Amino acid sequence: MPHYLRPRIPGGTFFFTVVTFRRRKLLITEESRGILEKTINKVQSQYPFISEAFVLLPDHLHTIWTLPAGDTDFSKRWGLIKANFSKGTKALFHMKQLVNPSRKQRQETTIWQRRFWEHLIRDDDDFQKHFDYLHYNPVKHGLVQRVKDWPHSSFHRYVKEGIYPEDWGAEVSFSPDDAFGE
Repeated sequence: MPHYLRPRIPGGTFFFTVVTFRRRKLLITEESRGILEKTINKVQSQYPFISEAFVLLPDHLHTIWTLPAGDTDFSKRWGLIKANFSKGTKALFHMKQLVNPSRKQRQETTIWQRRFWEHLIRDDDDFQKHFDYLHYNPVKHGLVQRVKDWPHSSFHRYVKEGIYPEDWGAEVSFSPDDAFGE
């Protein structure tokens, strides 16, 4: 089994991708959104972080967090978010027939993929690329034609703050290489 090394940068800013088990489209129902929001707020009150940006799609989410100075433990936060969301939505989404021996041994539901992906934001340019990629993601996945048409995103907050014009993204297209520097 591979040993994953996660960056330990106190007060760092990170881009995350968290995916549902087998990419099941369960995150944007009204009920699941409400449970996820409550779960994140509860974890954030216990283990603070700044949510710089987010987008919630049917089968995954992207977010950028900044941890408090001296704090490196984003894994604990994600573990709590995923566990509490799973408890809150188990009756809605858990599929017992999909539980394999490994999931059974770990007492995992069929709601989230086991891990998450993180990227340490290196500088302002890296931040901007991931910030834009995150907000453009619903268009990239063909969920909407315009960024402003996707309601489950911090894009609307940044339009109100004057960071983005309302029609941002109309002339933009992104590949993973644009955001991830490959």
